[in-house]
Amino acid sequence: MDMKFYLMNVEFFITRSDKHHLKCIGVFFFQIYNLETLLLQAPSQSTNLGTESRVLSRLLSEKLVPTKERNPVKRWGKGLAYFLEDNWKRIWVLALWISICAGLFTWKFIQYKHRAVFDVMGYCVTTAKGAAETTKFNMALILLPVCRNTITWLRSKTKLGVVVPFDDNINFHKVVAFGIAIGVGLHAGAHLTCDFPRLLHATDDEYEPMEQFFGEERPNNYWWFVKGTEGWTGVTMVVLMAIAYILAQPWFRRNRLNLPKPIKKLTGFNAFWYSHHLFIIVYALFIVHGYYLYLSKKWYKKTTWMYLAVPMLLYACERLIRAFRSGYKSVKILKVAVYPGNVLSLHMSKPQGFKYTSGQYIFVNCADVSPFQWHPFSITSAPGDDYLSIHIRTLGDWTSQLKALFSKVCQPPSVDQSGLLRADIGKGENKPRLPKLLIDGPYGAPAQDYKEYDVLLLVGLGIGATPLISIVKDVLNNIKQQNENEQGIETIGAKNKRKPFATRRAYFYWVTREQGSFEWFRGVMNEVAEYDRDRVIELHNYCTSVYEEGDARSALITMLQSLQHAKSGVDIVSGTQVKTHFARPNWHKVFKHVAVNHADKRVGVFYCGAPGLTGELRRLAQEFSRKTSTKFDFHKENF
Repeated sequence: MDMKFYLMNVEFFITRSDKHHLKCIGVFFFQIYNLETLLLQAPSQSTNLGTESRVLSRLLSEKLVPTKERNPVKRWGKGLAYFLEDNWKRIWVLALWISICAGLFTWKFIQYKHRAVFDVMGYCVTTAKGAAETTKFNMALILLPVCRNTITWLRSKTKLGVVVPFDDNINFHKVVAFGIAIGVGLHAGAHLTCDFPRLLHATDDEYEPMEQFFGEERPNNYWWFVKGTEGWTGVTMVVLMAIAYILAQPWFRRNRLNLPKPIKKLTGFNAFWYSHHLFIIVYALFIVHGYYLYLSKKWYKKTTWMYLAVPMLLYACERLIRAFRSGYKSVKILKVAVYPGNVLSLHMSKPQGFKYTSGQYIFVNCADVSPFQWHPFSITSAPGDDYLSIHIRTLGDWTSQLKALFSKVCQPPSVDQSGLLRADIGKGENKPRLPKLLIDGPYGAPAQDYKEYDVLLLVGLGIGATPLISIVKDVLNNIKQQNENEQGIETIGAKNKRKPFATRRAYFYWVTREQGSFEWFRGVMNEVAEYDRDRVIELHNYCTSVYEEGDARSALITMLQSLQHAKSGVDIVSGTQVKTHFARPNWHKVFKHVAVNHADKRVGVFYCGAPGLTGELRRLAQEFSRKTSTKFDFHKENF
């Protein structure tokens, strides 16, 4: 055949559903021998697989075959042992909390059982007072998990993270809130349905010991109890607590319920945020309620303020630090980009003295949207970068308004730029007027513990890739630094050789539905491919809106993708040097691949994304840790 080159112009659709499709238009020039090389490439690679790796893989497959223990006692015991091994930190914290609550309840219960009021009110008053004591403790305790600066310092500067599950601080906050709900229910219920009716119906002889508490004139109706300071403060607190607790539930906070429009406006994140700040009124009422007590007249027996003093002081200091710190941490916007998938990227100047670790997050405030609201976003830049960056997915009112404000100053990008809209703020005179941003942080997050591991398995789902991208960039920056040090060694010697970076290997799996999402971090992907000569970082992009590889319906795009990547080194789907895979990853194979390559190692598994994948990844981490010599430590961050 005389013709040496072929021209192929293809337009095609690969459809997985009515809503999602991928359209690719490609023009490819290739030589016949390139196609032959491509077709022979996969078999040759498989035959080059090391004998040792093949043996390990086979042995691992045999070991991972599920077997069921016949003895139910042994099966139950093994399951319990695994559960304790995976959750011992949470268990001891919850056990300690429950023990303290039970101890306080029992102490007050017994104390009031031996008082004169017990003869009139019976077990109603003992239950009410026992529940009140646990509520005091929990109202003090619930503030501690949201002291973010303190928790960040403890997890970063101390070794308490070995025994304390700091990653579960918000979950513990919710558990304590549930404990408060139980305590308030028992306390109010016992008083309203039992204590007060008994007192109203007591005989003169029975009421006589009660005169020192309620006065010589006996209360004649319910209104007497409600109109008093003890009554109206208690009722008001219950109403405010109920509003905050209900609006904090995910059905209302995330607008999951199909409610009528007038009611729907009263739910959502804004309603959750503002209702939660009712706690200021609640705590003020709680202190007043705890001072004006019916049955305790001596000041040292009014212990509410004793429980609250230290936690409230600590929390007040936290808020003052946040207010002071955010007041001078106004940042300059350096670059704005709007990407497909409703994602806004902001590059900002780094405030003086601002230090952070990859995986951490900051709070952002924009007065042009709301002067009061602060929203958390993962940092996507690396500590070694001279700027600070975040990527914001528009999911609610606040983020939508923020994107709209910044879109006004953006223009369509040039040919060599990514994104739908961009604004590169230079040093010229014609600077656009940009919204003012304040930041607060950084704050600790599960992903910041990556430096404890030599091997990393990073899994990001959609916009959940943001904290993991910062880790990838940090590893990449250290690779660049090592390359520079090696060049310096070759020329002037190795007098100032720095300590090598702890991470020896990183696997990054990014799973997204939309093809345009790969534009968010295209620069990072290309940098890794360019500078990572030793392949420390292994990148895997997955587009789930296309049928999996091997399916006949995606065969054409797979072939053209491989041809273009072999010819130019650029993937036609992502536009980066990282080849895109289709459908969802086989997570069992992913864990097996890491286990085979890193026997007898501890692997840090960091997942950030929707909660749906959390269970499978945690289960696989536990399974491979128990059945192989590789230990997988699972960390997750859901949104």
